[in-house]
Amino acid sequence: MADDGRPELANNRHRLPTLNEVLQRRTLAPVDLFSFYIYMRDQQRSVDYLDFWLDVLQHMSLCRHYVRELRRSVLLDTPEAETKQTSKRSSMILDQFGQLDSSGPSDDEKTRDQHVSAFLRQDTSHSDSDRDNLRVKNSNHSPQSSLGSNRSGGTERPSNGNIPPSRGTGTERPPRPSFMSSHVRTTTDSNSPAHQVARADLRASAEKILYTYLLAGSEREIILPQSILNDIISSIEDDHRDDPEVFDAAKDYVFQAMERDAFPGFLRSKALGNLVPPSMFARLILGIVGIFGGLWAGFACIFLDLSRATRAFLIIPFAIGVYSLASQQYALDPLMALLGFSEYTFMNWSRVRDPYIRELLMKRGSMSMTVTVIIAAAIIILFVFVPGKRL
Repeated sequence: MADDGRPELANNRHRLPTLNEVLQRRTLAPVDLFSFYIYMRDQQRSVDYLDFWLDVLQHMSLCRHYVRELRRSVLLDTPEAETKQTSKRSSMILDQFGQLDSSGPSDDEKTRDQHVSAFLRQDTSHSDSDRDNLRVKNSNHSPQSSLGSNRSGGTERPSNGNIPPSRGTGTERPPRPSFMSSHVRTTTDSNSPAHQVARADLRASAEKILYTYLLAGSEREIILPQSILNDIISSIEDDHRDDPEVFDAAKDYVFQAMERDAFPGFLRSKALGNLVPPSMFARLILGIVGIFGGLWAGFACIFLDLSRATRAFLIIPFAIGVYSLASQQYALDPLMALLGFSEYTFMNWSRVRDPYIRELLMKRGSMSMTVTVIIAAAIIILFVFVPGKRL
């Protein structure tokens, strides 16, 4: 992890990125999370799966923030002498907080989430009275403690540009909060005096994911195995759980589905090409028009017995036609690839920042340009040097 809390970019990678690296924001354009989001929205037409995965990740971050803030409030508000005299339940809370906080950046992420889930499950099974009594008692020692941990936090959606994710109706909507922002903050609507993230916020977050993506007929329903759906519904509605492990099976299933069905196509379109389908279709039309226009003009020049100097102008329609058809065939604009640009939406270009991807695109761009020049030159030589015969 970087010192500022953001994942470290894999700049020294001499290979194509993995889906996990993309989702953890460890890649650069055009294979970054922003580009993958647009690909899932515009080409794969399954952005709801990616949104579900990101919302579950946001829920996990909210749970971690809740535990950190709760631990901070307990440690700051409890003097050392008073801590030794607290109840057994309060001592257990402090001990568990210490274990959760010991997980550093190098520890396994899943292990930390398991610790958080285990604490939240145990915390749910107990009455809140012990912790409330501890906070009330500690507040006598630290009247200003309610302001001590008043920190902003929260999560925002990709900030690389406006992303209006498509709903089921296909209409656009403004960007929604996401874990994909550069700086992770955790702002909530909670009015909790001890910390901004209250347990009710975790419950609301879990229920929002359930009602938005998982229930039949929900606003952005995704398709999951029925056994996974039943387990999640039972955990949230019957067992009143809101810990991150509730969504583990669904999160893993969605990850594998994206890795199998969407990510290979994303790499083909962004790492080996730099055009989007609408642009490819436009170039196909332009290429066909250019080739037929060149053929018509070429035969007209031959049968009108025009000079070779005049026929040399046939290079214009043939070059446009061959260049456009080659671009459509390879899903790659050679000139833009050599200049270091990639198209993320129709006629909108962004600079290629990943060194390995830029090298790949430049090699393919050079090859495509060479093929284009050879074919166009061969056609021009044929029509220029064929003897003319006026009809």
